[in-house]
Amino acid sequence: MAATPPHDSRFPRPGWGEPSWDDRAEELSLLDDEDRLPWLDSSDDVAPPARDPVRITAGVLAALALLALVGGGVWWFLNRSDEPVADGGIIAAPEGPYRVRPDDPGGKQHAGTGDTSFAVGEGQRREARLADAPSTPPAPAPAMPAPTASPASSARVAARPATPATAGAAPAPAASERAGVGVQVGAYYSPAAAERGWATLVRQTEALQGVRHRVVQGVADIGTVYRLQAVAPDVASARQLCEALRADGLNCQVKQ
Repeated sequence: MAATPPHDSRFPRPGWGEPSWDDRAEELSLLDDEDRLPWLDSSDDVAPPARDPVRITAGVLAALALLALVGGGVWWFLNRSDEPVADGGIIAAPEGPYRVRPDDPGGKQHAGTGDTSFAVGEGQRREARLADAPSTPPAPAPAMPAPTASPASSARVAARPATPATAGAAPAPAASERAGVGVQVGAYYSPAAAERGWATLVRQTEALQGVRHRVVQGVADIGTVYRLQAVAPDVASARQLCEALRADGLNCQVKQ
């Protein structure tokens, strides 16, 4: 066995005069909870900070107020109107008639306007107006000197039959065409224009299909006119034909 080295009395021997491990454990167990070292405590034992209910309530109320303010602003922006609000009052009508015919209406006066339709509706008769009138009257034919007829030529002329009328003159209606009641559908400046007018009217309405017509020469304020008439067998048929023409938008007048 090894010999123990000599000990200097000036220095304590290790382990001498120090508490044992059991004494230290007992001292640690006797420590109070408040005297325990903080770094020895577990993190789970730390209590969370307490929440203030007053601050929570104030925050909720502030959020609700802000939300209501934003919603109200959006509603006001979408529903605003610059028009004045109606108060439900009654607007008084102005005195006097509300429709007054002007003394000078101005503008262009077109042919066919006026109170003719009202007069016809009351049973009055109005003279038909001319259609397709030329802008300038035709120039008269130059006068030709009459040739001197010899007795022999006079005898030959007397033996010849009567020459037919010129194309420009209105042909005299035959006896069958004169019979019947006329329904005037227009007035023209020449017989040829009257015949063209009849062809146009026949294409415009079926009421004139198969109906006879005649051109009657007459005198008006503007000179000689040629009246175009459809021929009906009697007055009742003439009125019925005129009503059919008016239903198709055409003007007519029964000539008894």
